[in-house]
Amino acid sequence: MSGLSADGPKGILKPGWSASVGDYAMAGGWACKGTLLVVGDASGGLYGFEGTSGAIRWQDTQVHEDGLLAMAIHPEGNCVATAGQDGRILIVNAEDGEVTRTIEFGSGWVENVAWSADGQLIAASVSRRVYVFGADGQELWRSDDHPSTVSTIAWSGSEELATACYGRVTFFSARSGEVTQQLEWQGSLVSMVLSPDGNVVACGSQDNSVHFWRRESGEDSAMHGYPSKPAQLSFDRNGMLLATSGGEDVTVWSFEGDGPEGTSPGVLALHVKTVSTLAFASQGRRLASGARDGAVVVWSVHTNGDGVPMGAALVGGELDMPDVVSGLAWRPDDRGLAALDASGGVTYWRVMDR
Repeated sequence: MSGLSADGPKGILKPGWSASVGDYAMAGGWACKGTLLVVGDASGGLYGFEGTSGAIRWQDTQVHEDGLLAMAIHPEGNCVATAGQDGRILIVNAEDGEVTRTIEFGSGWVENVAWSADGQLIAASVSRRVYVFGADGQELWRSDDHPSTVSTIAWSGSEELATACYGRVTFFSARSGEVTQQLEWQGSLVSMVLSPDGNVVACGSQDNSVHFWRRESGEDSAMHGYPSKPAQLSFDRNGMLLATSGGEDVTVWSFEGDGPEGTSPGVLALHVKTVSTLAFASQGRRLASGARDGAVVVWSVHTNGDGVPMGAALVGGELDMPDVVSGLAWRPDDRGLAALDASGGVTYWRVMDR
C-alpha cells in the first residue's frame, strides 16, 4: 500500500504491542471487559493476552486436538465458546483459560458457533444441521437437514437464529426450533450478516454479488460487479451502512432514505491487495479493513458510504514479508484495535485521535 512503511503505524493508529500464537491466527475477540484479548489458532490452540501489554495470561496449545474452526466470546465477556474438528464445543473461562463445559457431537466438524445476544443460548452447525443449547449445555433442539452444508449462522437478538446455505436463508425460533421464515436465492451463499435490528439480511454469493432481503416486506435485491465472491461483510451499529468487499476496494452501501436501491455506493480505495477482513467499530462510523498483504486501514465513513482513511499500519511491520490479515477486533471502547494474521501474529495498536 502506497505510503506505508516499516517504521510504524500512521494517523490515529499508535504503537501498542505484538505477540504470536502457534499457527494461523483464525479467530479473536475481547473478553473480561476489554482487558483480555482471546485468540484461537488453526492447530487448536487458545491464548489469553493481557490487553495493555500483550503478556500471556494463560494458554492451551491444543484445546481442540484436531484443530479449531470457530470461536465466540460470551456477550458478558466472562467465557469463550470454541468449536473444532474433534466434534466438540468447549466453554472456557476467560479469566484463567479453564474448560468449564464440554458439548460432544460424537463426529463431524463443528464449523460455526455463536452466542445469543443475552448469552443464554449457544448455537452451532455441523454439516447440514444446526443445534441450539441452553447455558447449561443441554440441547434444546436440532434442525432437520439443510439442502447443503450450513455455511454460516447468526443470531437476530435472542429470539431467532439465522442460517445460510446453498439457495436460502432460514430463520428459526430460538427456543422451539420452529422455522419462522425462509428467504430463497438460487446461488451459493458464502457469508451473511444481519442488521442490528434484524430486519435486513445481507449475504455474499458465489456468483460475485451481494444479495439482501428486507424481512418485513420480503423484498430482495442484489448488488453485482464484485471482482470475486464478497466474503467480507459488516454493518455499522445503526444498520445504516453495509461495508462489503470482494476485491481490493471496500464498497459501502447506505441504507439511508430509499437506499441502497437506485443509489451509488461509496468506494474506499487504498488497498493494493484483496481485502480479507472488515470490522466496524462498536460506536460511530469508523471501519477497519485488512488485506492480503498485511495492510490495515481505519476509515471514517460518511452517511452516504464515502469515506477517508484516518490511520494505517502493517501487521508485523515488515514490508518485505507481507501476510494475510485474518481478523480484526476493536476493543469494546474503540480505543484499541487488534489484528490477526496467517503466520500466527497478533498485533495491537492504540487508537488515538491526537
